[in-house]
Order: sequence, then C-alpha cells, then structure tokens
Amino acid sequence: MIIVEEEIKIEQMPVLEDKMYFNEDEMVKAVADVDKGILALNAELHSDLEQMLLENGSDQKSLYGFNIYFDGEIEYDSMINPPRNREAGFPRVGRDVADPVAREKIKELVEKWIKI
Repeated sequence: MIIVEEEIKIEQMPVLEDKMYFNEDEMVKAVADVDKGILALNAELHSDLEQMLLENGSDQKSLYGFNIYFDGEIEYDSMINPPRNREAGFPRVGRDVADPVAREKIKELVEKWIKI
C-alpha cells in the first residue's frame, strides 16, 4: 500500500510495490482523500487504504473508495462509500460514489497523480 505523493505511471505500480493484490495489468484499488487531494493505492480491501489514510491524518468524511483499471477506467464502487453517500445526502444509492462533486474530484486526482 502506498500514498501517492508524486506523479506515477500506472504501469509503475508493480515496480513500486512488492505485492500486487490483483492482476498487475488489470486494476488497482484506491481511496481518495478529496479534501487533501491525495490517493492511497494497492490493497486487497479499500478499508485497508482508508485506515492508512486515517492514520496519516485524513478525515473519514473525505475518503472515497474506487478502482482504477490500467486502461484508465475509474470504477466508483467500494464498501466504504455508503456512509459517505448518506452524509452527502444520498442515502439509498449503494456502493457507488453518488456525490457528483466527489466523483469529479476523484477523477481530477487520478488525472493529476496517475498517468495512464
């Protein structure tokens, strides 16, 4: 698991980490802190990345989980998202990131930090 603090290329992920949790040419799990503008990458569970960011000073209400596919697709699906959705006023939408502002911030962070 890493916190991205400088721009990386998605194909660097297998080199940056000793262990990839999913097929190294398919996808990586990620959590964004939409207020601090940082990403945590590469864990079996989004909740592991969430915990790492919390231990590094992030506020839980700012954290959203998603998957980044190596072709650039972002899948806004995670078990950590329903509480954020409820807090943002979207109580019945499931695991997707429902808040369009948060979705846009996640997309901007991926474009800023990860080059596909």
